[in-house]
Amino acid sequence: MTRDSTVAGREIVFTNSHGSRVSHRFGATIVDWSYEPGPGDPHPVVSGRDDYEAFDIAEGLVYTQFHHSRDVPNAAVSLVLDFEHGRSLAVVSTIGDPAEDRTRVQHTFLPGRIEGLATSGTEPASTAALLGRRVLWTQADGCRYEHVHLEPGSYSWRCLAGPAAGRAGTDECTTYELRPEIYVFAARETAAPSTSVTIADHRDLAALRSYGAVFGLDRTGERPTQSTFGAVGELLGHTATTA
Repeated sequence: MTRDSTVAGREIVFTNSHGSRVSHRFGATIVDWSYEPGPGDPHPVVSGRDDYEAFDIAEGLVYTQFHHSRDVPNAAVSLVLDFEHGRSLAVVSTIGDPAEDRTRVQHTFLPGRIEGLATSGTEPASTAALLGRRVLWTQADGCRYEHVHLEPGSYSWRCLAGPAAGRAGTDECTTYELRPEIYVFAARETAAPSTSVTIADHRDLAALRSYGAVFGLDRTGERPTQSTFGAVGELLGHTATTA
């Protein structure tokens, strides 16, 4: 994915839904960040420096992705900045210890407000808008996946081309709406400690687009690793749902 100049050279500060102040200073390829917890936020004061990638999704809407590989290696951040509406959404992906009652990978969603900008529109919020949609995604590397959104909190997928061809499953997911027909889609794989966060642009149903990252353990099962990708999509149709 190509780094985008929209955020390069800028310092962006926002206050999240915990009342905590988070700052990011974006260079050409590196982001320096710090987290100052608000009252009642148990998160410690922390700061770090990471490689990042970023893209323009729409006018004034930027998606950035980075892995805390040096400081907090079991965590990665998908950060969406909406400069037009003065809002942000941070999705923190973490890899935890195995547990019987939950996937090993988890997501935390933290809406926020960008300092120095007027706030308008609605805050990013969870949505069931994708229910019933059946989509074929083709990634830049040629991998092809079919997604079927049948019920809240989960989706079914099938790999049609690529190294995982023939595999299929049903996994947990969460969807947030950023703007009309632009979504954050976060999936948590059950069979392996792996998670994906994508920005899914459904504004043009004839030419869907997504940008995202996969975060999980490498083949040794010990080292957290992240890879980013882009994809184009085709809406195959709608199915009956249980929502």
